[in-house]
Amino acid sequence: MKRNRYSSEVKWAVVKDKLSGNFTDKEILERHGIKNRAQIASWMKWYKNNETYRFDQPIGQQYAYGFRYDFKNGQERQDHQLSQLKMENEVLKKYLEIKRGLEKKR
Repeated sequence: MKRNRYSSEVKWAVVKDKLSGNFTDKEILERHGIKNRAQIASWMKWYKNNETYRFDQPIGQQYAYGFRYDFKNGQERQDHQLSQLKMENEVLKKYLEIKRGLEKKR
């Protein structure tokens, strides 16, 4: 059985779609080419537990954030962390937007 590899962009897109509430799991699976609903559940669990660093980790052995990346210098590491924080910020903004929309409907 072949293991699928999904980019961090796909993982973030799945989390955004799931948080928006506009798509069912089946629609998310088809939209992003994911083969199993358990994968969505794993990524959502990581997101809810603030383990988003795992989105960039390869399949297999999981490790502590940033310890096994082969950064050439400190600037590269900072750039990576900055991109992670920007993606996380986008998800949080989307969540707040959805929350406000739901509160207006009440």
